[in-house]
Amino acid sequence: MKSLEDLKKMREEALKKVEMREGGKDYRVVVGMATCGIAAGARPVLNKLVEETAEKNYNCVVTQTGCIGMCVYEPIVEVYGKDGEHTTYVYVDPEKATRILEEHVGKGHILEEYTVDAAKKAEAR
Repeated sequence: MKSLEDLKKMREEALKKVEMREGGKDYRVVVGMATCGIAAGARPVLNKLVEETAEKNYNCVVTQTGCIGMCVYEPIVEVYGKDGEHTTYVYVDPEKATRILEEHVGKGHILEEYTVDAAKKAEAR
């Protein structure tokens, strides 16, 4: 830190990160970060969601949770709307995470092909 301007910039960045975690947004995006999720690749997914949300100002809070209870489907991302409804996305990688933000959070369109229901139907075949 070299100046008051640097301090103000650091404060703004910190506040932006806190706002992303604490709410006031239309969506809450939750990543399962238990051991099973981390082992399956949830950390890069979480990082991508946080980066994209900050960069493109998506109207959501990105947070993490422990075990969601469906380890076989990890990495898992759940998107909650203000109405309490939620969608569970499975086998999420960073590219899918970007699409989830663009389509679901950005446009309100659920990506059915990434949901747990679609995965269960595929297994039944």
